[in-house]
Amino acid sequence: MPADLDLRPARRDDLDALLALEQASFSGDRLSRAQYHRHLRSASAQVWVATTAAGTLLGSAVVFFRRGGTSARLYSLATASPARGRGIGRALLAAAEAAARARGCRRLVLEVRADNAAAIALYERAGYRRGKRLPHYYEDGADGWRYAKPLAPAAD
Repeated sequence: MPADLDLRPARRDDLDALLALEQASFSGDRLSRAQYHRHLRSASAQVWVATTAAGTLLGSAVVFFRRGGTSARLYSLATASPARGRGIGRALLAAAEAAARARGCRRLVLEVRADNAAAIALYERAGYRRGKRLPHYYEDGADGWRYAKPLAPAAD
């Protein structure tokens, strides 16, 4: 993790920056202000942010949990364009995995666009395994892939 990076759960005052990152990162299938607001208050979701020491948002991750479930779902991972290649996505992914372990989850699943080579490389380097192909999964008709990774239990 870069030394100047602050990795923490998102707060309500991060909402505008989260929405700006969402708009800049995704052409479709975007989270809305209402969805982010709901996720920030939800016991079944966790939103993580990576910021500079000065508070500039560099990336975010959204993780969903199902009560009593053993799998968590990484719903979204985004890194600001100027911050790519600095290990921020990897740090957010590690935070999502740690959050899932802390809730007793034994695996983390995610979906990724089949044409997103950079994200696929990140997930595969982190130990995720490709599963089912998801034809026409995204709003624009693009295919996706489902990936999953077993998680070791949280250390006590």
